[in-house]
Amino acid sequence: MSKEDNRFEVIYKDGGQLRDDGLRQILVDKETGVNYLVWKSGYAGGITPLLDSDGKVVVTK
Repeated sequence: MSKEDNRFEVIYKDGGQLRDDGLRQILVDKETGVNYLVWKSGYAGGITPLLDSDGKVVVTK
């Protein structure tokens, strides 16, 4: 799979793997436009859809 075939695009990145607070990223699914918040630190991590103040999923057109 080439880089052009990647479904997700990183639009925000903060922190780093070597820091105690970990690495935070916002990914956008290029097919659906849904934004995801990703956090990882060491061997732990998580991913969740990004929500707006009304509790609705953030979608990038």
